[in-house]
Amino acid sequence: MPNCTLILEGMATGADPSSGNQDLQIILNARCQFLGTNQSLEGGRAFLEALAKAVNDYAQGCLSGIPHPAETKGENGEWAELTPLPEQALHRLVWHPPADESSEAIAVDLSTVELFDLVEAVDQFIGDQHTLPDFSLTLEPLSRRHRQPDEPFTQRAIPASLGALGLAFFALVIYWLPIPEIREPEVDSGNTPNLVQPDNGNPTDGPTP
Repeated sequence: MPNCTLILEGMATGADPSSGNQDLQIILNARCQFLGTNQSLEGGRAFLEALAKAVNDYAQGCLSGIPHPAETKGENGEWAELTPLPEQALHRLVWHPPADESSEAIAVDLSTVELFDLVEAVDQFIGDQHTLPDFSLTLEPLSRRHRQPDEPFTQRAIPASLGALGLAFFALVIYWLPIPEIREPEVDSGNTPNLVQPDNGNPTDGPTP
């Protein structure tokens, strides 16, 4: 590519050396160079796989408008990430080497043109059937939790805010209402009803034999 060069150095195994069409199955060194920055990133197969996954996820996120989650770390703690720098209109590519290596993470800021060339270089590597035939990217749909809502948060928060304000208003109104007095029922001693106790054993209203 004009602004990005992906160089793979390796060897083939299990093939006839006399054949001119051998598959590159072992990666000894992979180097990614950028013309505009004069910087390069390099490593082994782990670097190449992490770079391909990071570029693929980032490109899908740019095309779909849904940011993809950061790539998980490899077996030795190595990983690559691409993050946008909207203020500078750049894209930052960072390679984190394995944890057992003393080298520090390397960051390269790419322009959009360099990013496109990097995507094209990785796409050609994946599409080349004679380079790491066993390598492929597993494309999986994103989880629903990464889906962006159709309405902005401010609009979705309006009904809840109005409900909370209404509840607070009615609570305030109820707070200032006077508390009703509780009065005991008045008993009129002059009109106390006479209670008639029945005469047990001498019914007065029973039938006469």
